Amino acid sequence: MDLGLQGRTALITGGSKGIGKAIALVLAEEGAAHLHLCSRTREELEATAGEIRAAHGTQVTIHPLDLSNSSNVAMLAQACQDVDFLVNNAGAIPGGSIAEVDERKWRDAWDLKVFGYINMCREFYPIMTGRGHGVILNIIGSGGQVPDPNYIAGVMGNRTLMMLSQALGARSVEHGVRVLAINPGLIATDRMLSLLQAKAELLLGDGKRWEELLTIQPMNRAGTVDEVAPMAAFLLSRHAAYISGTVVTIDAGHSQRVDLF
Repeated sequence: MDLGLQGRTALITGGSKGIGKAIALVLAEEGAAHLHLCSRTREELEATAGEIRAAHGTQVTIHPLDLSNSSNVAMLAQACQDVDFLVNNAGAIPGGSIAEVDERKWRDAWDLKVFGYINMCREFYPIMTGRGHGVILNIIGSGGQVPDPNYIAGVMGNRTLMMLSQALGARSVEHGVRVLAINPGLIATDRMLSLLQAKAELLLGDGKRWEELLTIQPMNRAGTVDEVAPMAAFLLSRHAAYISGTVVTIDAGHSQRVDLF
């Protein structure tokens, strides 16, 4: 299927590794002309940009910025006003109960992921509606669908971003813009490892036993970034032109189960 992404321009936050990097690689493979990649770490950005250029010859611009700082969000928007697609993917919210996640840790996580996404939408949504086209895709997490008290900061943050995507996307099409989201489940990334180690410590008394927790996942495994990135490319494409205000869950049905860990 030709996704019609040739010549398009995209900005991907958290684009140096994990799901963000996988999305960047798929967009490059599909013929995107220019990718803007943003994350906190210049070295990781340079490595990913070099890999994409070598594989596909795509123009890649890196932006080593901390998006928990709203002035950096404004700076990034000024540098990327011509992008067709915005993929919000930066940030991770720690696991833990309300007693275990202190205020500083909670605020730091929300400043990057929750308010980072909100501020990115505040900057780019008017740009896109003003010119009459664009897509905003928020990569959130299926934790927002399950009221897990041991992931309380993530549950609340992800749920907020789901509502942001649905509320904006409900009317954005009147201005030629689509807003939607993907909720990945447990995906094999560095982020997954840290979450499972914390969960294993809580449930099994030993963080090193994290692999045992995969046995109660659907298919007895985590998902892969390559099972998320193609959906992102499709949702950005012309073939998804009638999809907005929607949250697509990719978790092999895990969030619909009653025997969650």
